[in-house]
Amino acid sequence: MKVFETDLPGVLVFDPLVHGDERGYFMETYRADDFSAHGVAGPFVQDNQSSSARGVLRGLHYQISRAQGKLVRVLSGRVFDVAVDLRKSSPTCGRWAGVELSGDNKRQLWVPPGFGHGFLVLSESAEFFYKCTDYYAPEHERVIAWNDPDLDIAWPVTTGMTVTVSDKDREGVAFSAAQLYP
Repeated sequence: MKVFETDLPGVLVFDPLVHGDERGYFMETYRADDFSAHGVAGPFVQDNQSSSARGVLRGLHYQISRAQGKLVRVLSGRVFDVAVDLRKSSPTCGRWAGVELSGDNKRQLWVPPGFGHGFLVLSESAEFFYKCTDYYAPEHERVIAWNDPDLDIAWPVTTGMTVTVSDKDREGVAFSAAQLYP
């Protein structure tokens, strides 16, 4: 498995070795020793999967207590996936890294605890899967506005694409008003 660093320390892209032939393909999507060698140590306690249509934007989500690390990937379709550093003590606080994940490239993104997370669906639909290092705790969930000008995330919204967000995401707070990690 190849591992690439992003512009944010700790946010990593994992590019699995895919073995393919006329029957299809096989790949390892998670192997504890490989991931822990790159600083991604579980345990993972919850798996989540979602399906979304083109233009759906989910995020920017995080849990202020019980922070979750997320290992994310796309099973089918394409998304632009974003991690935002929300650690006040970090020199990269308020910076983001984005990568395209797809069923074709089979890449995975590691979003460490202390980061916000969101994604925009670029294809007609996408199946999104992620492993979490802590359980979902709605009482600790926070949302930062996906289009906050201070973050200035370059979401790849194309001509004719309508961005669709949930009520919860529409009500996300400004980065300047967000409760951040220490």
